[in-house]
Amino acid sequence: MKTFEYRITDELGIHARPAGALVKEAKKWESRIILQKGDKEVEATRLMALMGLGVKCGDKIIIKAEGVDEDAAIGQMEAFMKNNL
Repeated sequence: MKTFEYRITDELGIHARPAGALVKEAKKWESRIILQKGDKEVEATRLMALMGLGVKCGDKIIIKAEGVDEDAAIGQMEAFMKNNL
């Protein structure tokens, strides 16, 4: 399993549009992609679950990738987060 931490810089946090883009990005990988905020974890392919985390600007999240392409997946997810959130 590969992980990285990220602090959200988008002033609106993870709202509908970036959450949809995040789901689309996560679905590209065979690996299971998980977002964690505090003690709650959700699969990044589940739009309503992502939005249910209530991630706001300044919140720290942990992104995890586990599976056959986890190295590539975690790298791309990190790049996605930096470019979009």
